[in-house]
Amino acid sequence: MNIGTSLAPNIDHYNRRISYLRVSVTDRCNLRCIYCLPVKDLRLLDHAEILSYEEILEVVIAGTECGIRKVRLTGGEPLARRNFVQFVASVCRIPKLEDVSITTNGVLLKERAKEIFDAGVHRINISLDTLHRLKYAKITGYNCFDEVWEGLKEAEAVGFSPIKINVVAIRGLNDDEFPRLAELSVKKPYHVRFIEYMSIGHDSQWKPEKYISSDEIKSKLKCIGPLHRIPRATHDGPAERYRFESARGEIGFISVLSHRFCPTCNRLRLTADGKLRPCLFADNEVDVKTPIRNRCTRQDLKELFRKTIAKKPRQHHTKIPDSRDCLRPMYAIGG
Repeated sequence: MNIGTSLAPNIDHYNRRISYLRVSVTDRCNLRCIYCLPVKDLRLLDHAEILSYEEILEVVIAGTECGIRKVRLTGGEPLARRNFVQFVASVCRIPKLEDVSITTNGVLLKERAKEIFDAGVHRINISLDTLHRLKYAKITGYNCFDEVWEGLKEAEAVGFSPIKINVVAIRGLNDDEFPRLAELSVKKPYHVRFIEYMSIGHDSQWKPEKYISSDEIKSKLKCIGPLHRIPRATHDGPAERYRFESARGEIGFISVLSHRFCPTCNRLRLTADGKLRPCLFADNEVDVKTPIRNRCTRQDLKELFRKTIAKKPRQHHTKIPDSRDCLRPMYAIGG
């Protein structure tokens, strides 16, 4: 299974060092966010199609032998999968991993925060697009704002750091709240990250008129004060990092469409059904589930990682207005 590349194991054809793997442990979620799940024709995986925890661990371990040093566990909603905390502990014991974190919607976090922290994960992202209860229900389909807010406070009390709050920016829905959301970073040690609304999947509800660029979001935050740029750290993701004067936390901008970060992209994705994706926006996946279930070797898995890295494009082609290069919906890829 030799792909015939002379590149180092985790260097792609554009000299990017691939060190970050986002792992979706399930396509199930306890919310139904408008930017993630389709209005109709929701097709969830059969249980047998989803990688077992043991299979995911095999993939992650092989990845670390190809240069992966950072893993983020996502869903769907990862906390909704049974025995997730025990799995977290197993991931944190993988020797070569330097950074393990979780993205969650926070609904189940209050009850699980200490267990997850004790299992070894101390960095967490919480999705929270609004501070209004009714608007939260409109975005997510459920009236769970209080549960998420309590989970956020519990994560802070337990000791998670950083706590990142992910805000998908949607014109006409939450754009009037950007200053209030950003002020959370002044009063609390939270990292508030504004994410440009993306078109993912052929059945996405994305519309060009709902899109807001990071530059426009920044302009809406001028009422708080000037933003000061923060230099990038070793395991940073795609966010441009800033801080308000004397703020306890940070502001981040993930400019997927307006300022593509493709030249510095260092990530791969593992879907819940066992596909390695070199780019969020393109469906050129590599199947790892079938080889694993056919009892492939660790070396075979490493070759599949190298194959995926070799397929990583120079940049994605999604732009404004949207294109449909990616047929998989967001819930089927992983957050």
